[in-house]
Amino acid sequence: MLERLIGVKIRFEEIGEQLTDPEVMTDVKRFVKLNKEYKNLEPLIEAHDKIKNILSNIDDAREILNQEKDEEMREMAKMELDELEAEVEPLEEEIKLLLLPKDPEDDKNAVLEIRAGTGGDEASIFAGDLFRMYTKFIESKGWKMDVTTINEGTSGGYKEIVASVTGNGVYGVMKYESGVHRVQRVPQTETQGRVHTSAATVAVLPEAEEFDVELKTEDIRRDEFCSSGPGGQSVNTTYSAIRLTHIPSGIVVQCQDQKSKLKNLDKAMTELRTRLYNMEYQKYMDGIASKRKTMVSSGDRSAKIRTYNWPQGRVTDHRINLTMYNLSAIIDGDIAEIIEKLQLAENAERLKIEGI
Repeated sequence: MLERLIGVKIRFEEIGEQLTDPEVMTDVKRFVKLNKEYKNLEPLIEAHDKIKNILSNIDDAREILNQEKDEEMREMAKMELDELEAEVEPLEEEIKLLLLPKDPEDDKNAVLEIRAGTGGDEASIFAGDLFRMYTKFIESKGWKMDVTTINEGTSGGYKEIVASVTGNGVYGVMKYESGVHRVQRVPQTETQGRVHTSAATVAVLPEAEEFDVELKTEDIRRDEFCSSGPGGQSVNTTYSAIRLTHIPSGIVVQCQDQKSKLKNLDKAMTELRTRLYNMEYQKYMDGIASKRKTMVSSGDRSAKIRTYNWPQGRVTDHRINLTMYNLSAIIDGDIAEIIEKLQLAENAERLKIEGI
């Protein structure tokens, strides 16, 4: 492990030199990529320096124990040695996790999509419940969310809702929510009290940055139309809503949440860039998903990942066989513990695969 850390330190110093090279500084794409790698390596360098210092102090304490005759000095050295040795194992575990290859997308913002699945009106209502759950979780993290597309259900909730989420490391946390979420409860429209099962699909996509995808103007058809839905008197009087069609891929995105045509266009372009980027990113995810049992971050939207059972107050995450009986708190946005357990399961699996 120490040998690997030495290699990391050499790479860190190489990048530091490259970042001061005028040729690199004028190449925006290369500079951003190197700067990101440099920042990602900083925690490992700190850990390397820390463990190197601890191991050196352990050697010093052992030398005192071997050579010193004074009992008081020996006792002090023994106490220091015990304290230092207790620090080694936790730090080694931390370093093992830091040495795992990092998903390059984890630091990015994300696009969150929730779509009602099987279950008619109840599925739309459940999609609304999930959206509120994520809204409260996102607020608790201090992130920002902007809704770009809404298609409301006939009895409440949403047939579809799309939002961009911005903040520190959004995708690395939210990616665990991609998949089919299932609800078991008595719908409001059910007169005989029978429990029904409905579903909604959640997709979390890493938001592409401008230099990730090159968009050609001639490949994009732009349509302008009147916004619909809530938003005040001016909503249906101006052609501020934007629909973009990427002709080569057939991908269509639209944005109508802003009164400004330019703001809607900017958001629609970001979403289009993200969807194109994710076509390639999904190939990468499919490649690693086959190696992982939990598939906790595979982004497989067809996989049933979680069940919310209202009569039992139970939430079960099927990827790691986790069952919790605090449904009301979870649906109120308290999903941090579930995500943390998923991260631990994934890290354990990755450590095994990497042989660290």
